[in-house]
Amino acid sequence: MTELADTATGAARAQGRPRSSRAHDAIIEAVLDLLSEGVSVEALSMEAIAARAGVGKATIYRRWPGKDELLLETLVKLKGTPPQPAGKSLREDLVQVLSVIGHKDERTVKIMPCLWPEVARSHAAWRIWQEMAEPRREVMRGVLRGGVASGELRADLDIEIAVTALISPVLMHRMMRWNPALNDETLPEQIVDMVLRGMRA
Repeated sequence: MTELADTATGAARAQGRPRSSRAHDAIIEAVLDLLSEGVSVEALSMEAIAARAGVGKATIYRRWPGKDELLLETLVKLKGTPPQPAGKSLREDLVQVLSVIGHKDERTVKIMPCLWPEVARSHAAWRIWQEMAEPRREVMRGVLRGGVASGELRADLDIEIAVTALISPVLMHRMMRWNPALNDETLPEQIVDMVLRGMRA
């Protein structure tokens, strides 16, 4: 597999502006549809993507140098732009960041569980996952660093552990439907309130 671009945006920029936004969108949607139907990352072919999108393979390669770059941009689109916290309060910002996890596109709950086994066995898939997840982790880090700077959170707070403690339960529950006894809508607030008790100054 080819080396991934530093970011999906960088990869797209390197290829220039798409000549047809309709073709560009059709290719992205084709990848999402195929993945949501159960096609694995390994089995996903440029031929199948082109056929589903109604374009030629050359149209795909004019926009992305390889499958990795196409997958990265597709999954970034699926997850959406990381939320920008409103800055009203530490608690509200944390809840806002967690509330959007897994809620942008209904195909997310079909695609992500299928992607995880490939992340575990494929370094290329793991890198795609990390490129997709890192912007969201950085948003959460920013909120937590702000809490430390304002004195609301402990000065010795381990930011990376805090990020993991906040994001992982919501991600696991929404992607795997982990515990039916939990309320999907109120879970972000419950996680934030529980974790904040151990983080406050």
